[in-house]
Amino acid sequence: MPPTRRTRNSGGPITKGGQKALSFNQTKNTKPTAKDLEKEKSVSSDISPAAPTTIDVGHVSSEAAVAQQAAAEVSKPEPTKEEIEAAGVTDAQIRRYWKAREAERRTPRLHQEGLGVEEKILRLWDMSSQYGPAIGIARMKRWVRANKLGLSPPIEVLAVLLKEEKKNNTKIERAYVDELLSSNAAAGDA
Repeated sequence: MPPTRRTRNSGGPITKGGQKALSFNQTKNTKPTAKDLEKEKSVSSDISPAAPTTIDVGHVSSEAAVAQQAAAEVSKPEPTKEEIEAAGVTDAQIRRYWKAREAERRTPRLHQEGLGVEEKILRLWDMSSQYGPAIGIARMKRWVRANKLGLSPPIEVLAVLLKEEKKNNTKIERAYVDELLSSNAAAGDA
């Protein structure tokens, strides 16, 4: 036999002093009155109909964004102080920088045997999160941004980027991680 339901006021009639019952009826009149309609007409007649301006903010792929940023960086006419300093960095200095980075590790990097020193430096740059995100931003723009923020990015990275830029290598601006995470690479098209 199921247990009986017990109330606080057992045995007596239900009192009205308790919690009110919820009502989902429309008890308020929300229809506009004649005065409200006159106000709406006067307000709408004062405002001239403006031509709707549409802004296309469609999806931009990271590849297109990086290419656009790279083109903006290339179009800079005057070199900055850092770019002049990076232009003076020799290949020997770049190799010494890489050897110093490799000496910090206990073991050599795997799966990078076939890569050049420049590509290894840029991949290390892509993985260095202390300089900001590497996805969706051109490598040159990321270096400049980190420099402006006072994070002191390595000048050797800028030197490698400038040397590749002189060779008209446009693919160098996009981070390797960005290529891996792009939708084309994920679909198997790359």
